[in-house]
Amino acid sequence: MLHRRRFLNTAIRALALGGAGWWLLAARGARAQPRYTVPLAQLQDMAAQRFPRSVPVQGLLDLTLQAPALRLLPEVNRLGATMVVDAAGPALRRSHAGLFDVEFALRYEASDRTLRAHQIRLGRLDFPTLKPAVVQLLNTYAPALAEQSLREVTLHRLRPQDTAVLDGLGLQPGPITVTAEGLTVAFVGKAPG
Repeated sequence: MLHRRRFLNTAIRALALGGAGWWLLAARGARAQPRYTVPLAQLQDMAAQRFPRSVPVQGLLDLTLQAPALRLLPEVNRLGATMVVDAAGPALRRSHAGLFDVEFALRYEASDRTLRAHQIRLGRLDFPTLKPAVVQLLNTYAPALAEQSLREVTLHRLRPQDTAVLDGLGLQPGPITVTAEGLTVAFVGKAPG
């Protein structure tokens, strides 16, 4: 009887949370923690709003990064992004198209309820039509360019109604896990303070 009551309480909370993306792991009854899921398509849409982005390189040229194509990397709990990038400026005779590949972790920013890119790592910066010396120069600056172009890019914003019920239950967003379908944000008890 007690197990059934816990299950019903969990189910009632799940219904109260409503909205796409909310899932309670009811299989473990009342011990299950609420989780918020964000599908890859939603992440892609939010990231696209922040691009194109222009990044100057030492006054020699400008890189213009287009919206990233995101990919999920659940095996390392990170996201990957490949961006078409255009290099143009005084140091080049014409513009050159290339690819910029990075991967990054995510963090939750409580001040505005956002999931943001951080711990950015460059995968590759490739310009097939540029001279090797210019590509080498760009690769010297590539880690800083990756950090500058993607640092703190917002990939999702939780709405006040998404967190209101859980806030009332003394819960806050906790660990972010990359899955094969998107992101899962676990809600954990608030630290006393």
